[in-house]
Amino acid sequence: MPMPSVPTPLIASLLKPGVYDHPVGDIELIETHISWVVLTGEFVYKIKKPVNLGFADFSTLEKRRHFCAEEVRLNQRFSADTYIGVVAITGSPAAPSLASDQDNDKNRGEVIEYAVRMRQFPSSAQLDRMLDRGVLEGRHLEAFARVIADFHQRVSVAGADHRYGDPVEVLKPAEENFPDLRRCLPDTASAGRILALQGWTRAGFSRWRNEFARRKQDGFVRECHGDLHLRNLAWVDDGPLVFDCLEFNPELRWIDVMSEVGFLVMDLQARGQAGLAARFLNHYLERTGDYAGLSVLPFYLVYRALVRAKVDGIRALQANADEHEKDACGRACHAYLALAERYTQPGRPRLIVTRGVSASGKTTVSDSLIASLGAIRIRSDVERKRLAGLSAESDARAAVDQGLYDSAGSYATYARLLDLAGQVLAAGFTVIVDAAFLQARQRQPFQALAAERGIAYTILEISAPEVVLRERIVSRARGASDADLAVLDHQLKSWQPLTLDESVYVLRVDTSAESSLGKLMESLR
Repeated sequence: MPMPSVPTPLIASLLKPGVYDHPVGDIELIETHISWVVLTGEFVYKIKKPVNLGFADFSTLEKRRHFCAEEVRLNQRFSADTYIGVVAITGSPAAPSLASDQDNDKNRGEVIEYAVRMRQFPSSAQLDRMLDRGVLEGRHLEAFARVIADFHQRVSVAGADHRYGDPVEVLKPAEENFPDLRRCLPDTASAGRILALQGWTRAGFSRWRNEFARRKQDGFVRECHGDLHLRNLAWVDDGPLVFDCLEFNPELRWIDVMSEVGFLVMDLQARGQAGLAARFLNHYLERTGDYAGLSVLPFYLVYRALVRAKVDGIRALQANADEHEKDACGRACHAYLALAERYTQPGRPRLIVTRGVSASGKTTVSDSLIASLGAIRIRSDVERKRLAGLSAESDARAAVDQGLYDSAGSYATYARLLDLAGQVLAAGFTVIVDAAFLQARQRQPFQALAAERGIAYTILEISAPEVVLRERIVSRARGASDADLAVLDHQLKSWQPLTLDESVYVLRVDTSAESSLGKLMESLR
């Protein structure tokens, strides 16, 4: 790979292997608008440029030291093994010496610069690179959903004494997109589209203003990653790695967790990966239970798409960009603008419920529908335990109709599923309710909900031969379900047929037949 032009004497010196106190492989320099990144083989050194761009001010040495320390602090929340610490660079630009920031306090000489020291991993491990190679899978996004959900659960929460997350602070960055977009796209057609998107943003803000305030009051504004997209995620040592938190502007980091989630969802959808986006979103929601956050997700999806449109529009106007780069950035700008417009026009949602005994394959079937329909799934096994303050993996096995599975527990579980289904539908998303639904009284409120909302209603009757059910119960891995053979026997004995008026809503799936799922997909489409 050809080496970029060297911007300063110090950076030129850092490209020489003899500067370092560790073995050095091939040295590579990566330059961004705010930093130089020197890759040495085993370690990476990131030096902030002495610039003030308004949103990022690294204009003094002390500010660069502060933001290096912030970068380490923030990223060690995810990846302490990757972010080692701050390095003080002493000596001269022509002959620099690197030491830890702490060692500098021991009179090692005048500091001329600071750098963040990281362990290097292959760039091919970044999720955007994996996607380009066609090796990014649903299991990867599910793993990141768990990591990010757990991070959001433990991270610092913005208190009432902070302005972060106040409704006016939510609107401000969204409004800032539009003047830049108008400068980047001055033609009449684009101006009309931008004006419409600005109108939608303002109307949406007015609609959800109270919800934004409630989200902050309920503790969903937190010190997030701030820049969560595919290039800042990597699959290293067969596990998820999150890196490069946004350190230079706390206003862009102290945000609603749904703004953070929306960034990665948007990035995946912009790359034509709606299925992977749905897998990530579903596993995040299942882990956190924050289905109420879907109400504001469309606002954040539009905001994130317009940020990307603005960035590419600005790049297209830069004088030092070649014609090929300008053309590519211009196309990307219009593509993100079109994506934002699609987010303002959501499709008509539908309500789908499963029906089947334990081990019939309800979760397997609903899992396949998540990606193809872009649906949100709610699982009774998970919500039953959440009501009891337990994690999905907790062992809550009990005798039939005992413990969490007694009549009171089941009634509360189905009531919660109904409430959550209403929230998801109100946010404009198709919902799949994954539960046994063996009794008509359990299904009837959901049919009534669909009728009340004027949307399509489907019952997926999922089955398999009894011998297959028993084999699955005995052999399946531990998960959210606590069902055993005794539970299965009870369900088979208490099974109630569908009522006559329900027959028009039914699609049947035999999960022991390979072709059955494919036929179901065709019927749903």
